[in-house]
Amino acid sequence: MNKAIKNLVSQMTLEEKISQMLHAAPAIERLGIPVYNWWNECLHGVARAGTATVFPQAIGMAATFNSELMYKVATAISDEARAKYNKFSQIGDSGIYRGLTFWSPNINIFRDPRWGRGHETYGEDPYLTGEMGYAFVTGLQGNNPNYLKTIATPKHFAVHSGPEADRHSFNVNVNPKDLWETYLPAFKRCIVDAKAYSVMGAYNRVDGEPACGSNFLLEEILRKCWGFEGYVVSDCGAISDFHQFHKITNSEEESAALAVINGCDLNCGNTYQGLLMAVHHGLVKEENIDKSVARLLEARYRLGILDKNSTEYDDIPYDVVSCEKHHELSIQTARESIVLLKNKDSLLPLSKDIKSIAVIGPNADSRKALIGNYHGTPDRWETPLQGIINVVSDNTNVHYAEGCHLFNKPEFDVEDTYFSEAIIAAQESDVVVMFLGLDAEIEGEAGDAYNSDAGGDKIDLQLPGLQQQLLEAVVKVGKPVILNLISGSALAVKWADENVDAIMQCWYPGPEGGRAIAEILFGDYSPSGRLPVTFVNSVNDLPPFDDYSMKNRTYRYIESKPLYSFGFGLSYHNFTYSNLKIENAILTEKDNIQLSVEVSSDSFNEEQEVVQVYVKNNESKYITPNFKLIDFKKIYVSPNKTTLVDFRIPTSKLSSFDNKGMELLVSGEYFIFVGGSQPDSRSIELLKSHPLSNPVTIITD
Repeated sequence: MNKAIKNLVSQMTLEEKISQMLHAAPAIERLGIPVYNWWNECLHGVARAGTATVFPQAIGMAATFNSELMYKVATAISDEARAKYNKFSQIGDSGIYRGLTFWSPNINIFRDPRWGRGHETYGEDPYLTGEMGYAFVTGLQGNNPNYLKTIATPKHFAVHSGPEADRHSFNVNVNPKDLWETYLPAFKRCIVDAKAYSVMGAYNRVDGEPACGSNFLLEEILRKCWGFEGYVVSDCGAISDFHQFHKITNSEEESAALAVINGCDLNCGNTYQGLLMAVHHGLVKEENIDKSVARLLEARYRLGILDKNSTEYDDIPYDVVSCEKHHELSIQTARESIVLLKNKDSLLPLSKDIKSIAVIGPNADSRKALIGNYHGTPDRWETPLQGIINVVSDNTNVHYAEGCHLFNKPEFDVEDTYFSEAIIAAQESDVVVMFLGLDAEIEGEAGDAYNSDAGGDKIDLQLPGLQQQLLEAVVKVGKPVILNLISGSALAVKWADENVDAIMQCWYPGPEGGRAIAEILFGDYSPSGRLPVTFVNSVNDLPPFDDYSMKNRTYRYIESKPLYSFGFGLSYHNFTYSNLKIENAILTEKDNIQLSVEVSSDSFNEEQEVVQVYVKNNESKYITPNFKLIDFKKIYVSPNKTTLVDFRIPTSKLSSFDNKGMELLVSGEYFIFVGGSQPDSRSIELLKSHPLSNPVTIITD
């Protein structure tokens, strides 16, 4: 502990200490401690603090499969965060969302597509989530050895992904294998490797213990096993859930004491006001409170808030906020996030000189559908409709029709005449571009997604309202149809896959995402996004939502053939993989797999490709049943040239976990696959190519 912090804590009264453990911490003027509000958000840009650059929603950033780009995004966000904080501080504004302690990223595993908050995450895979989370945390916190630029807060620790309606009372029963193999790795990557200085607990219980008061999670794993030295913050209102909904304590005082004893330092909410009586009644010792207060003051010291010395971060100017460079970075991220799922007869890209085009659907000109949740205030917009108008030739006729409401249904029976404007637009055009899907009012956090039918979650995976009927009515016209899905999660679009000509998954692409979508549609850029989640054929392919077992969940455990696989995505060009070489095919547990592969393209331009590395082992009874991602790189492939791509992969990435949660690397033969997708049968069927494969043998003691 910093000596200055220890001295500061020693001078504080018990009441003053407790006051600093609430998210709205008052000033202690006699000790030079300024007022501070710990609650700040930056999921995909500085949020709720006025104008800021809004980047594509987190799930879209994951679809880029580009951790270097993610680092640039997080660096831009932390630049804007510091610039805003510097100015807010100068004029004495220290209110909520004005600080430097950010409750992002959300690195929970998107294990079920019905979960409403899944679009806040980096998808279903622990490795991809960990790599994107690592880049985001390091970009937020900066690289100064003595000071933190901002503080990142991976959340929600640790087993949390719905159902939203039950999150305040739900108990998750998770077996040790799934806990250590799926739910914890991304947190470990962000905490142990990226050195995240804060962690947020979850609302639910885990094996009977409330996550924000769990000795197993917060003390045994977080601090003892991983050596975490920062502070833990509760989710908002989570401590009061202990007695109100979980019923494991009987009062505010008991709940506050339980949380502090087990390592939750900061209360988003007011339950810690009960700590004073908890100390008097012997429920918690003042020395426990001293530990938490010291951690919180140490964090403020490392941010420069309690330090008299200035840092380079104090000089970040306000003109970085929503600057042109950051807008271009947001658009670049949107371009790289778009996933081409189908392109029959190479319909895409379209010609900008097309005579006429119909733009149809409730998300075609929707601003809400661009930005997801937890966002800042954009200062410019470009919807898909506007993006298309801006890209096509001046001689192109653009016919627009909303077609139907995003989710409402009329009370009368629907006939095709209800969609008459959309049908006319299609009849009058050479090609139809439709924009269907969801927005954050349908899928999101409980209370925020107020148009959800399931407390923020989805009951099924169908297009809501009359969108499916609209799609079928437009397809019936007989013109080529391109379906653009704007959503934060996988939808069951099997009918569309069988009946439309092209499909793109666009996520929530940011306020200028319409420009990125149009640039992809008309060939200024080739799509390079890859799916961070599996698209199943039907909700019937999923286990019960409240079952946290990984059996038949995500691409690593799925038992049925998906509609579109994790890691899948088409391009306008063909990439050829050749000469896969592994330096040493016999390895020990201390070695690295040194491999290289050559990638070329048939394009006349420089194109992006995601090189993915998977492993499969058939000998261990503890291995994941399907393939497992162990590395990836997003590369540029130049025309008429072969690009050599190297990987250095620790053999530890081939390990698995037994039923007790113990990590082990089993001796035997492992198959390494390298290509533009995972080597599952559905991806091979759609791409008409098979990733390259070579075996390696692992020898352990």
